[in-house]
Amino acid sequence: MPERAADSGAHSRARSRLVIKVTAGKDDPERCNQAFTVAAAAAASGVPVSLWLTGESAWFGLPGRADDFSLPHAAPLADLLAGILAAGSVTVCTQCAARRNIEAGDLIDGIRIAGAATFIAEIMTDGAQALVY
Repeated sequence: MPERAADSGAHSRARSRLVIKVTAGKDDPERCNQAFTVAAAAAASGVPVSLWLTGESAWFGLPGRADDFSLPHAAPLADLLAGILAAGSVTVCTQCAARRNIEAGDLIDGIRIAGAATFIAEIMTDGAQALVY
């Protein structure tokens, strides 16, 4: 019988990357907040995080929009976003931005606009784990 490693985790933290796509905004606040909470917790734990804002969540790439979101018993979205930006990356979907007339110059510093090819490249990286909310 083959020996098992002491830690049977799938990936070491050094090689793992978490890519989270959030597809909801104020239209589904619990799902939206869950994605931000998981991304912020991972970033705070030292896991490299890439958060993708798609659909209605694209609005949170604009200054002040996360401040206008509230959910009882949840951390403020603006605080979660700041933590993710400090330790990871945030991307607004190209098509989602275009449908909302959001341009790169409108975004919070550090947030970019990118499309499906970039998303696919991120999730196909060795050690990447993708979650969609």
